[in-house]
Amino acid sequence: MTITTEPAKLRTAPSLTGISHVGLTVRDITTSEAWYADVLGLVRVFVEPHSAGEGYAVVMTRPGTALYLGLDHHPDADLQEFSERRTGLDHLALAVERREDLDRWAAYLDARGIEHGAITDVSEPAPHAQMTFRDPDGIAVEVFWTGGH
Repeated sequence: MTITTEPAKLRTAPSLTGISHVGLTVRDITTSEAWYADVLGLVRVFVEPHSAGEGYAVVMTRPGTALYLGLDHHPDADLQEFSERRTGLDHLALAVERREDLDRWAAYLDARGIEHGAITDVSEPAPHAQMTFRDPDGIAVEVFWTGGH
């Protein structure tokens, strides 16, 4: 993908330091919280009521990391299984430090009986590897390694 910008239209966006957190709307918050705790090692930090309307988010973190994930309960949610074909989230990608960590994730998921895709290694345009599995709502969770970082 190539992006071109005319100098007259060039604008500098204010600074960003990364993603603060991701909020996922889930069908059954109890099931999802248990799954994210058991499979990803996340723990509940707090429960936050939604600012507009009813509902709330269970905010979880992986201790010792900057990873925060909100599991959102909306009483009027359609309760359909997730599809990356609908507008919105396509997948949740979580970084791992080393390529070997993907092999450890595959063995870990196998031991728990959690279905996952094959590890895909790519060398161009930049070295990276990834593997995907799904949460109880069908949301694609990807573990992703970027070479050289």
